[in-house]
Order: sequence, then structure tokens, then C-alpha cells
Amino acid sequence: MRSPLSRRHFLRDVAAGLSAAALPRLAQAEGASQPALTPGPPGRPGRHRVDEPVAVEVNARSLPSFDIRDRAKVRFGALEYRSGLILTSSFSGFGGLSALRLDARGERFIAVSDQGTWFTGRIVYRGRDMIGLDDVEAAPLLGADGRPITATRGWYDSESLALDGSIAYVGLERVNQVLRYDFAKGFTRARGEVVPLPPAARKLPINKGLEALVFVPNLSKGQALAGTLIAMSERGLDASGNLIAFLVGGKTPGQFSVRRTENFDISDAVLLPSGDLLILERKFSWLGGVGIRIRRLALFDIAPGAVVDGPAIFNADLGNEIDNMEGIDAHVTAEGETVLTMISDDNFSLIQRNLLLQFTLVE
Repeated sequence: MRSPLSRRHFLRDVAAGLSAAALPRLAQAEGASQPALTPGPPGRPGRHRVDEPVAVEVNARSLPSFDIRDRAKVRFGALEYRSGLILTSSFSGFGGLSALRLDARGERFIAVSDQGTWFTGRIVYRGRDMIGLDDVEAAPLLGADGRPITATRGWYDSESLALDGSIAYVGLERVNQVLRYDFAKGFTRARGEVVPLPPAARKLPINKGLEALVFVPNLSKGQALAGTLIAMSERGLDASGNLIAFLVGGKTPGQFSVRRTENFDISDAVLLPSGDLLILERKFSWLGGVGIRIRRLALFDIAPGAVVDGPAIFNADLGNEIDNMEGIDAHVTAEGETVLTMISDDNFSLIQRNLLLQFTLVE
């Protein structure tokens, strides 16, 4: 059942001191019931584009186990499987989910689709297991002119999302731009403003560009990167073949690199309460198939000119219930457990899936 929440409630939650990784309760759309899609040729931006807010019904099928070869297995590196869902919808604009942020309880979420769409809603739990999504709404990302960014500029490939209280940052891989949204000005109806980036960001590959955004909150005492937006490329490579990333704003803006190993590319990242940075990575080859990995980086190692590296804490392949995993976030339960939530981008393909997976970080 829908429980409309006013802009006043949203601002109250922000004022209550939510962390940068936490999402305020979502304001629900009023009267948004009919899908508004812009048609377009298959495989081109516009086919699944949403032009106005619309309520979306999402069906969920449970994934009781993660390992296809051993259904009883629950431990995978430093992660322990909790639950998972296969998400489907009759709404043709649902899919392409590329980034996800949750509230402090791991319930309310905001996600972006690579077709320039916001998705907001609530994860429904039975005990600790996810069982479905409710209150789901789709809305277009708007530009400074108040129109969908896909309509006015042809911008899409919205691949990354970071939150700083009521401010949201969205990375657009195809054009290597970042848009800043002030949710205090209409939530997902807010207008996006272009964030100035280093000139080198515009030189990233158009389809391997900005893929992960993380905001380091100003409350991070003693952290040199407090107030900094970290922007990482999927496969923009420096002269040594490492992955290019940027520090935007803050006290020490500049460029650094993440050491690239085993042909993995970055697909998203999340900052843990401990101060460690987790990066979600993937690789694909016709011979080796799909691989997923999570590496842990020390935030204090990141600085202009640095090349940072860290151990892998999780690996998965096609023997596991994975797909094109593109989004990751973290929250801490009332019991003190750190839970990682991952989401996949189905590319609006019949042979791929929208997966929502949760694990407990045990090490």
C-alpha cells in the first residue's frame, strides 16, 4: 500500500542528520498511473525512455541460493549470502538498473537506469530476506531546463549515483558528465546542473567512461577527502594501464588511478562506515564468460597521483546467480551487521536478468 510522504517529511529526514550513504524517505508521486514512454528503434536510446513520473508494478521471484553448483553454500569469500530476487515488470521502461542507494535501514531505495530514469521505492522483507518491491515509481532525470535529459540533449547511460544528504550526483558515461540534483527542490522532479570536471574526464572512452561515484561526507573527521566526490571510470586507462579516477571538489582535487588486474573493469563503488572503499568489478570474455569481483581499498591511500590497490574479498562467476552486476550499496542493520546490496543491469535484453542480491559482510 502506498504511504504518500510530503516534501516536508523528506526535508525533516535530511535535517535529522542522514549520512551520505543514507536515503531519505521517498516522496510519492501523486496521480502518476499511466506509463509515458517515448518510442524509438530497438537498441537506440528512447525505446525505454520515461518522459513523466509513473507508478510501476514490479514482480519478484526469490533466489533461495547463490551457488548453482552447491545450493547449500552460503559463504563466498568475506560475504555470506542472505537473499536475492529476480525482478520483472510488464512496464517496458523497467530495466537497465545501473546504480542503487538505500536508506539507513536498507528499505527505501533510489536507483538510476541507463536510459535516464530514476526508480524509487521500497524493499519488502520477511525477517532478513527480501521478498519484493513496493511503492515503485519511475521518473525521468531532468536537465536544467526542466525537460528529460534524453529528450533535450540525447544524454543517457546514466550509470552511477552518489548521495550527500539531499544532494544527488549522477554520472553519465556516454558523455562523461556529472549532474547535481538538489532533492530539496522537488526530489526526483529536481533539475540537474552540470558539475565541472577536470578536462581529462572528457577524454575518457565514451562507452568505458564514468561508471562509479562515491561522496565522502564532510563528517569524516581527520579524512583529507571529506567533502570530495570520487568519480571512477569503467575502463579509462592511464599510461600504465590502470583505471583512471578523479577527486572532484574537496581540499585535494586531482586524478589518481586504481590498479587494474585480471582484466576487471569498475562498475560501482561504496564507502563503508569503517572508511574502507569497496569497488565492484566485472569482466567478460567469450572463453572465460562473466566474472564479478569486489575489492577493498583504504580511503586514506587515495590522493592525487596515487595508484591504489587492495585485496579481493569476493569473487563470483557463471556458477553463481549473477548477471551484469552494476550497482552496490551498504547499510548496517539494527543487529550491527553490514549488508551489501547489489543490482544488475539487464540491458533490456531477453537473455539477461534484473537481479537484486544481498550479502552480509563477515570479515
